[in-house]
Amino acid sequence: MVVRYATAGDAAAMALIMAAVAEEGLIGTEPPVDVNARADRFRASLKAPGPGASWVLEDAGRVVGHAGVREQAPGVLYLGMAIVREARGQGGGRALLQAIQDHAQANGAHKLELEVWIDNARAIALYASAGFEVEGLRRHHYRRRDGSLRSALVMARLLQGSVWR
Repeated sequence: MVVRYATAGDAAAMALIMAAVAEEGLIGTEPPVDVNARADRFRASLKAPGPGASWVLEDAGRVVGHAGVREQAPGVLYLGMAIVREARGQGGGRALLQAIQDHAQANGAHKLELEVWIDNARAIALYASAGFEVEGLRRHHYRRRDGSLRSALVMARLLQGSVWR
């Protein structure tokens, strides 16, 4: 598995990954995903100024996952990640998290944060093993197209060199 910064040429593959993972119900994005529109959004985000960035995860030259960060508040980067089912459990998620952490520290961020569905035990375990802690619960916060409500954990990790006041 190889992690590298995403390019505009990766946008279509990233959109297809979002579509596949959305079908599993593991991320906030709901199916059906308009793959062309999502690819356009990825291309636009890759051009955005600031500390935001995106990465892809490759396995034998095939993009099997991606992750990205955007600045949520000064010094706080919010992250999202998706990996196709057949590529999970091989260290790719951990490698993406390391790339994100390195980028965040190089850009002066003091904190990484994310949200994860409360029933996504595998992702929660990955984030916890990478030093993320639960900061809160968004109980019945997200209304889905079918009218159901989903809850998400808010998890975060302070980066080395952070100063508490």
